[in-house]
Amino acid sequence: MTNDRQLAKWMTVLGALAMGVGSCGDKDRTQETASDSMTTMTSLTTLTAGTEGTSEGDASASGEADSGDKLDVGAGTGGGCGSVDLGCTDQIDLLFVIDNSGTMAEEQLNLALNFPRLIERLETLEDSAGNMISPDVQIMVTTTDFGNPLCTPFQPAGYEPAKGAPTTSGCNARIDDFTGLGSNPDMVPEACTTVCQSDIVPSDPFIGFSPTGANVPDVPPKDINGDGSQDSAVAQALACIGPQGINGCGYEAPLETMLQALNPGASWNKGSKPFLRQGALLAIAIVTDEVECSVKDYSIMEDEAYQETNPNNGNKQASSAICWNAGVTCNGPDASGVYSDCTSLDDGKLQPIDRYTQYLVNDLRENQNKEVIMLGILGVPLVTAYNEDPPYNPVAGGELTLQYRDWVDGQYPAGDILPEEFMSGTTAADKQFDFGIGPGCTGQDLMGNFTGQATPNTRVMEVCHALDYGENIRCCITSICDADFSPAIDCLTGIIGQSITPPG
Repeated sequence: MTNDRQLAKWMTVLGALAMGVGSCGDKDRTQETASDSMTTMTSLTTLTAGTEGTSEGDASASGEADSGDKLDVGAGTGGGCGSVDLGCTDQIDLLFVIDNSGTMAEEQLNLALNFPRLIERLETLEDSAGNMISPDVQIMVTTTDFGNPLCTPFQPAGYEPAKGAPTTSGCNARIDDFTGLGSNPDMVPEACTTVCQSDIVPSDPFIGFSPTGANVPDVPPKDINGDGSQDSAVAQALACIGPQGINGCGYEAPLETMLQALNPGASWNKGSKPFLRQGALLAIAIVTDEVECSVKDYSIMEDEAYQETNPNNGNKQASSAICWNAGVTCNGPDASGVYSDCTSLDDGKLQPIDRYTQYLVNDLRENQNKEVIMLGILGVPLVTAYNEDPPYNPVAGGELTLQYRDWVDGQYPAGDILPEEFMSGTTAADKQFDFGIGPGCTGQDLMGNFTGQATPNTRVMEVCHALDYGENIRCCITSICDADFSPAIDCLTGIIGQSITPPG
């Protein structure tokens, strides 16, 4: 865990951000209630997206990425592993899918402050038998923005949804992305500049490093997170690439952008230096504070059946509640507003969950013999206990105590409305209109500043747990409301290590 000096600095920085960035409910509603011409995405059998934004290439979901060395400095050899040895590899492909909507500045900084810990854990990784690995690692970062016709009119000049493409520039070069949307937008450049004073970027569309070198500039070590340790050039580069900004679409689509990032036909997965390497372990980290909204049929954005009533005018209107109403089904609510047996819903409006599990499980793991793991930093309660031994998975709190319920009136903690919003007249009806479901967690730093609220992400959690098999844990779910993501990093790298088996 973090030491006192590091934690004190983090709390100061995150506390300052909390004063300028509100909860997930502070999103500019005009972005979500505006209308635009609707585009229908047809059902597809390939990884390539439909009419609302296509990826490069037209590869099928069962296509394999071209093999080949990632780095000029050398690539992993697999350590003598046979082609049928699941998990026997020294290559790791790690994909971060990071929410870049308007409420994510603090969370992006929290993550970036932990990137040195991630790199150190990967560099000293041990396999399931306790052997040092010295892996060949690639790290790619993309956003949750796949585009949405309700967001298009509000995109800043020059902004394009990533749709799974890698972020290749440092956050200082994208500093305008740290200004939100709306008439009175938040401006939080410190979510970038706190950890990246000057951009350091890799020579490829993603960061790569192995015992023989890296594809980032050879810069002097520097303590970027205040823990008293000097951080490598790789850690510095990841801290510059990682922060994604806060001007992305509020209809987050992390599952679809994940899939497009892994599309074998995409340019970054082709040629002699693909991100997705044959035989490498694939790790995916999804970081988002709202309900998953990978849309299949964009007529849903105009369909009142999935909309909530705006208490300000009594009309059904589009909001993020569409994503909940179209994506999850529950029993209830009971008299206390609590739901039970909440599971993903497939009624043809959002992309079905099996679109993602079939590729990750059936194709990559079962057909291509590739271990696949996932970390979800999502809207669940704080984890209260982690396994003390690898893979350091949550054992108490977190999703185990997640309650699906409607918003409750009143100022937090008696109700769900944060003080600043409560003083401005926000009610539970306003929040229910915005999101369709109550908060999975409410975040506060150690100084008592609110860092935001987040809604449950049932669809991502189901995809994550589909990766578990037998006694093998391949999914880790932690809370985005946590003031320190270091346990999440330990869980991610712990599962990676436990997923790697020695030769023979």
